[in-house]
Amino acid sequence: MQLLDHPDARAFILHWGEMGTHWGVNRSVAQVHALLYLSDRPLPADDIVEGLTLARSNVSTALKELQGYGIVRRVHVEGDRRDHFTAETDLWEMLMRIVAERKRREIDPTIALLGELAARLKDDAAAPAQLRERVGRMHEFLGTLGGWYEQVRVLPRPTLVALMKLGGKVARFVAPLAGKAKD
Repeated sequence: MQLLDHPDARAFILHWGEMGTHWGVNRSVAQVHALLYLSDRPLPADDIVEGLTLARSNVSTALKELQGYGIVRRVHVEGDRRDHFTAETDLWEMLMRIVAERKRREIDPTIALLGELAARLKDDAAAPAQLRERVGRMHEFLGTLGGWYEQVRVLPRPTLVALMKLGGKVARFVAPLAGKAKD
């Protein structure tokens, strides 16, 4: 595979795999994603196995996980009966899909549990005050974060890009409201 002959492609794939472990993603999953992201054509699983020298089972598991995130999809190549795989290359789309899936898997269940706990603790006179207060604050905080995400995710891409480029400058517009908000 010509792409993998280039040392910078290899460096990217290895680094992406290493970073994946810091993001809570298996190294093999991140490496498969990196290879597909860099590839100029859809790849069959056999080429991924050979190119990354990973076990077939690892590649199969990685492809399923990446498809679950919606950042890799299975495609058919005319004249080839094997399944081929390609990665989302639009970085904003990739980011939004990953964030949506992580929110669904990690944040939403936590908000639901905290809501149940906060409701039970509200009427539990035997519960320590700090338990009621801290669980309630955490529920409110994560609920606010989830609500913010739901509002931001539907913004048009140019607006998202503009917000990102504003960075800390957006504080000038938000600062007058900051005194009214409570974290």
